[in-house]
Order: sequence, then C-alpha cells, then structure tokens
Amino acid sequence: MNKRIFLSAPHMSGNELQYIEKVFESNYIAPLGEYVDKFEDSIKIYTGATNALATSSGTAALHLALRVLGIGAGDDVLASTFTFIGSVNAILYQNANPVFIDSDNESWNLSPKLLNKYLDECKRKPKALILTHLYGMSADIEKIVEICKVHGVYLIEDAAESLGATFNGKYTGTFGDFGVYSFNGNKILTTSGGGMLVTNRKEWRDKALFYATQAKEPCVHYEHNEYGYNYRMSNVLAAIGVAQMEVIEARVAKKREIFEWYKEFLSDISEMSFMPELENSRGNRWLTTLLFETINPNRIMKALEEINVESRPLWKPMHLQPLFKDAQKYVDGTSEELYKKGLCLASSTTMSKNDVTMICQTIKEQL
Repeated sequence: MNKRIFLSAPHMSGNELQYIEKVFESNYIAPLGEYVDKFEDSIKIYTGATNALATSSGTAALHLALRVLGIGAGDDVLASTFTFIGSVNAILYQNANPVFIDSDNESWNLSPKLLNKYLDECKRKPKALILTHLYGMSADIEKIVEICKVHGVYLIEDAAESLGATFNGKYTGTFGDFGVYSFNGNKILTTSGGGMLVTNRKEWRDKALFYATQAKEPCVHYEHNEYGYNYRMSNVLAAIGVAQMEVIEARVAKKREIFEWYKEFLSDISEMSFMPELENSRGNRWLTTLLFETINPNRIMKALEEINVESRPLWKPMHLQPLFKDAQKYVDGTSEELYKKGLCLASSTTMSKNDVTMICQTIKEQL
C-alpha cells in the first residue's frame, strides 16, 4: 500500500519549533504575546490590509465581522451557496437569515449577475454579503464590490481558502469591508486551527477585539456592558503562523505547479475540465478541482481510495443542505451541476510529480 496522500496536508516551514520554544521561554502561551502581534503584522505586510486580528478560527472571524456590522435577529445576509458550511454558520449565530446566491460558470464563485438581479428585485434589502473565494480562486470581486456599493450592502470576503490569491494585483480579503482567512489544518498555511480578520477601519478592528476578549470594559475589575466571546488566538499557535507566513509565496507556487502537472497529464481528455481562473487574477490553487461530463466522480474517488489517495466531492450547495431547507435562495442550477460532476484532487504541497503521475494514471484507467 502506498503511503497515504492527503487532499491538503500540513506542511511545516522548519522554523515553527524554534518560535514555539521562544514562546515557552517567555511563558506567554495565552491569547497574548509577541507572536500574536508578529502574526498580525505579517498578514498586514503581505496583504496590504491596514488592520488585522488573529482569532481562534475563521468562523470566529466571520462572526465578529457580522457582530461589528450590527447584523442581528431577522436581518437578511446574502451568501455564496457553493461553499463550506463554516462560511455561513455565523449568520445563524446572529439569528439572521441566510439568502443563498448561485455561482457562475466563469469562476464557479458567486455570480455578479444573479447578485445584482436579486438586489434589484428583492423586497427587503439585505444588510451584508458573505462572499466565498472558492478553492483558492478569486471571485469576480471588482464587479461584486461595485454592486454592493450601489445597493448599500456590506461586503465580507470569506478568503479562508484563498490567502495568496489576487485580482488585478490586489489580494483577496482586502476588497470588502472585512476579510477573513483560515489557518485550519488543511489550508495553504496552518496553525493547526485559527483565523484572521482584516479590515481597513481601525475602529472596526478595535470593536472586534473588544468582542473577541469577552467584551471587558477598560476597568481594573471585570466590568461588562455587552457580551463577548473567547475568540483570540494563542501565542503558541501564532508562533506557528509566523513561521508559515515566511513560506507563503513558495506554497502558492507549489500549489500552482501541482495544478499544472494535473493539467499536463489530463488536459487532452475532453471528458474533463478544470476550475477556471478569471482573467487578471492569480488563484492560489488550494485544491485542484475538475469536472467529469459523463463519468460519475464517485467512481474516480473509489479508485483513488484503493491506492490510498484522498479525494473529495465538490461542496454540496448550502441551499441543498437539510439545515437550510427553508432558507431563501436565488439559484439557477449552476452549483448543483458543479456538485454533481466535480471532484477535488489531492493537492498537498509535499507531493511530487511522480505522485501526480500515479493519480492521473488511475483516473485515466477509469475513463
């Protein structure tokens, strides 16, 4: 049996233990310390965001964004339907109503045309949009920003999968009112678990920090006028993040190289097509994803599992999830087709070209 090849395995830079040792020497292992500050600074320097807040998860960062923006019970919040549930759970935390918008075929991300059409036709204006940059590939973000501005809708970018991706040279996560990154175990960079909230408005960052640290008032004793959360990242995990950020461009380059290997071996097969990349954008290709026109992707997934290679279906759209059976939706079937035909291939940055060759040979045997 071959050694297990994971979908997107953690890949350490080599400096993580050194920085963790410094954290232990300082005894600042709580959600406070030198490396929390350094990690936030590294994100700001890399992405160009003015303010950053390290959090316990990407979902926590999304929740903070909604809370700071005043989203509450009964408010409508638009969201990409073709995404992971973590992108939209925070809407439920605020007792708000998710409204799901479908994808387009040009990017697989949220459709600007459907978004604009919904906002023109809806009887009650949504307060915000949570836009997912799917599988590390940028949505048509400049059009979406303009639509949100015209209709007075806050924009929160879920860039959990897309750290390092750009559109017209600007990093995903920095176009909207808020941006969110994730450092979960399978992301392009990992702190084992964690997230980052970015915004260009300092007062919003400060309010998010207030909520993330139990909403404690500036008193010697513990005084609370509002409720908050325990949402800050520990100094230990932040030390891992600092080391990971040192290799972000190398990781993006390797993810894109893996995609090119798959493309080299499989692009001549008319049965298959890869996730597109919008003009003037650079995706981080977090996962290489493709569609099969006539073959059932489950057949490919089973064959890959037999050689100990992980693969996975594309995200099941949120409007098809039992949890959201009664939610509002504005869909045209695009994401349902993508889910039915699509597959995520192993894309760990520890993979070799020989690994990709073996995977592609197995796929071809099933055609």
